[in-house]
Amino acid sequence: MPLNAIYKEAQEKMHKAVEAVDREFNSLRTGRASTALVDAVHVEAYGTKMPLKQVATISTPDSRTIMITPFDKSQIHPIEKAITVANLGLTPNNDGKVIRLSIPPLTEERRKDIVKLAKKYAEEGRVAVRNIRRHGMDEIKKIEKEHEITEDDLEKAKHKLQEITDKYVKEVDDLVERKEKEVMEV
Repeated sequence: MPLNAIYKEAQEKMHKAVEAVDREFNSLRTGRASTALVDAVHVEAYGTKMPLKQVATISTPDSRTIMITPFDKSQIHPIEKAITVANLGLTPNNDGKVIRLSIPPLTEERRKDIVKLAKKYAEEGRVAVRNIRRHGMDEIKKIEKEHEITEDDLEKAKHKLQEITDKYVKEVDDLVERKEKEVMEV
């Protein structure tokens, strides 16, 4: 496997690891309304389980409310039930046409718990990036053992792979720092 292919594969995998951390962060309740909070909700509709966004429009009319408008009004009760079963810690308010989810303000203790969880997700992301680096290093060493590259090229390749790793670890650090600010602001 040529060096450029190793770098490219490592970058793609590291990018996916960072995206996974970002998705985890989006699922954290920050006291601000976000449609991502209901992404995992599945509704029993038309004889099958479907993601909520396939049976309703989801919007945030203000920073404390998520509004769910079913495409088919007959689905309002199954949607309400699915939200309750999903255990989001939010109580659906059904007016017959739309469902509103009010996001209560977070307590200081809950904010600290969320930050702690965000840091845990970030560390898992960093570990994933480092594991990808380790795999890349193994590939580079294998190429060197097969005498396809020189020792100097080996050192340059290790350095380049470390630079790529540092870039993605910094992306994870930036994400967690932004999330911490978002959670802690009142």
